[in-house]
Amino acid sequence: MKNNLLFDFTVDKACRTVFVNREFAAGQSLVWDAFTKQEILDQWWAPKPWESRTKKMEFKVGGKRLYAMVSPEGQEHWSVQEYTSITPETNFKYLNAFADKDGNPDLPGSDWDLNFSEQNGTTTVRITIYNQSAERMEKMIEMGFQGGFTMTLDYLEDLLASLSRS
Repeated sequence: MKNNLLFDFTVDKACRTVFVNREFAAGQSLVWDAFTKQEILDQWWAPKPWESRTKKMEFKVGGKRLYAMVSPEGQEHWSVQEYTSITPETNFKYLNAFADKDGNPDLPGSDWDLNFSEQNGTTTVRITIYNQSAERMEKMIEMGFQGGFTMTLDYLEDLLASLSRS
């Protein structure tokens, strides 16, 4: 595992936007799959000891992913992602919102834009998260999004390393 990989997390409250840039020591195709395939996503898309459990996922424009972050005690926090744009292996966008277990969104949400590029076997993921309201931005910050998402991306790094070896 490379220790000199880029990781930058910037919060711009005035623009209600979070910018995350992260490099992974893995090929672009594998990193893309980790973000777009349910069976891989559920292995890392939650800060431990929480788990990600996808109830439904259709990775296509207009499709949705309905999932819960589940605590060790079984407490569920539901979210829904609606895919708005997909350019295979290089970019996808979605609207993310907290939701109930049936996928009814609690708006406003946030617009996610994920860009993937590879150079010399290292894949860079550039994520821009625009919050549709200042209140939504504050809620993300209060919930510890930066620490939780950093931890989650670290789990992805470990998972990619193990998948690359197999």
